[in-house]
Amino acid sequence: MVRYTARELTPRLVKAALEHLPGKIAETGVNALILDTLYRLLEIVPMHLHLPYVQIWNVLHSDFSGSTPLALYSWPHETSPEALARNVAGLQIVREIRGPMMPIAQSYAERNGLKVDWSNPAATISKLAVITQTPKEFDFPIPNLPPQFHYAGPFHDNEGREPVPFPCEKLTGKPLIYASMGTLVNGLNNVYGSILEAVSEFPEMQVVLSVGRNFNLGDLGLIPSNTIVVRIAPQIELLKRATLCITHAGLNTALEALAQGVPMVAIPIGFDQPGVAARIAYHGVGEFVEIRNLTAGQLTGLIAKVKTNPNYRDKARWFQKVLTEPRGPDVAADIIERVFGERLGDKELVAPTSFPART
Repeated sequence: MVRYTARELTPRLVKAALEHLPGKIAETGVNALILDTLYRLLEIVPMHLHLPYVQIWNVLHSDFSGSTPLALYSWPHETSPEALARNVAGLQIVREIRGPMMPIAQSYAERNGLKVDWSNPAATISKLAVITQTPKEFDFPIPNLPPQFHYAGPFHDNEGREPVPFPCEKLTGKPLIYASMGTLVNGLNNVYGSILEAVSEFPEMQVVLSVGRNFNLGDLGLIPSNTIVVRIAPQIELLKRATLCITHAGLNTALEALAQGVPMVAIPIGFDQPGVAARIAYHGVGEFVEIRNLTAGQLTGLIAKVKTNPNYRDKARWFQKVLTEPRGPDVAADIIERVFGERLGDKELVAPTSFPART
């Protein structure tokens, strides 16, 4: 999935951005940029134009030092020489992912006299500020972080969301399991089938399963009597009622569950989700199963384990207290204003004021 995106989709986006962004910057008079790290290599534009830029990790950030596993892997955090060597070897995937984009970026750099050490995956990272919405408490311990790296905390809040219709009258008051596989990487029939079969083993609980807009509801087959299936759900409102969350381990969903003190059973599918799932297990706020190993029976066992062991709930509630303050958007804004102010002085600053959310 990651390789497909890097091979088929991202190169065209990079090419278009490098062709048009410099002109748009000149046209609009922008003198500083805030870049989403998912738009890989786009930072060479402000590097070429000598403009200050800050980078935002809306997804789980990547540790390019090899001290911890890259976010693309579900490897546990270990500090043995063998584990550290594994982490370093795992960085090779960054070179593979960037491979199809490199000729485009290198050509732009050469045309504009920009010298970049392309062998270093961190060569183009902002020297001013790199901000992640992952809370430090939820990360693996990373030694010797660069000084411009900042943990801000979740960027989500309850404001500005469109109301989502939901049949609240169908909620019975039984302990609730909320299940969602996200909005970007979902629609896998076998995953939903395993979830439905697993939750049918818990008639004492009620389940809300959100399947997204791109899934054929007819493919679900038999729906257990304790389960409500919807396309889109009011996620935070349901998490406030939930005892357990079954999730794809998207960072936003994981942080929203923790903000409500809800433990998780994760089924990571791709991108940064394996890394998020590994942190869910590492911090004791849930368990996860690799999608290639997913069976209804194994999922049933993990649900029972997390549901019956109060330690998972206690750890999740500890995170709920941690995530109460400070607000991630405020922390990020303060950092951005400070570093741009130091760099630009009294110049007028034109920059985005919000961050795109991703699940």
